[in-house]
Amino acid sequence: MTEADTQWWLASLGRTIVWARLRVREAGTAEVFDSDGNTLAYDSEDSARAALMDAEFVALDGLDEADALERGFSLREIAPPHADNDDMLRARMVQSLGTRA
Repeated sequence: MTEADTQWWLASLGRTIVWARLRVREAGTAEVFDSDGNTLAYDSEDSARAALMDAEFVALDGLDEADALERGFSLREIAPPHADNDDMLRARMVQSLGTRA
């Protein structure tokens, strides 16, 4: 799996960011790893993206600073979570940004 096959999506609840990772497989199918540690399978990238949008997620690469500020955070405050495996990643899929000064 390459970085080009991986897309990060997020939803914001106040100053909390909930992440989702969308991966597109060689066959054209897609999977979403969610903050509950579930891997959800979809028949296409489009159907996975539609499901994420229905759940009020937005693509990280589609956000600009103004969009982020409207959601209550700065792009400088966030980065997709990293871990050696999905079990460890699950614990990092919800990010609290704390309170604003």
